[in-house]
Amino acid sequence: MSLILDITDETGRVPEDRLAEIEKLLQFAAAEEGVADGAEVSVTIVNNEEIQKINKEYRGKDYPTDVISFALEEDGEGEVEIIGADMPPVLGDIIISVDKAREQAEEYGHSLMRELGFLTVHGFLHLLGYDHMTEEEEKEMFTKQKEILNRYGLSRSS
Repeated sequence: MSLILDITDETGRVPEDRLAEIEKLLQFAAAEEGVADGAEVSVTIVNNEEIQKINKEYRGKDYPTDVISFALEEDGEGEVEIIGADMPPVLGDIIISVDKAREQAEEYGHSLMRELGFLTVHGFLHLLGYDHMTEEEEKEMFTKQKEILNRYGLSRSS
């Protein structure tokens, strides 16, 4: 199983080795979740100012957040089935604020890579349909995140 990934650091502040690690982590998470071979995901690293604009425009929240996901494969009511639906899916976009990731890594006492990994997996699980709107959903999603990160080797102590 292999994702097609487009990872862009618009800030120029995330070292190449960390971007490569994000790619490896996403490939690992995709394999863990049984994602179709060839599924596409984009990850964009931005600053607080940029993610605040996105958060305001799409979520109506005028403050920076750590990660936003835009799933492209959600089935809505009344949607027409697309011809060629057996093609690998375009799962969507994950946008991460490197500023928030740094703040949170410091706050939680772990590495920037651990925080970037957490945010990446969190965003990826949203693309797969996981959510945390209810206590039950939150427990399921956060347990899944922790399992993936631990199996990959990015525990909280990393």
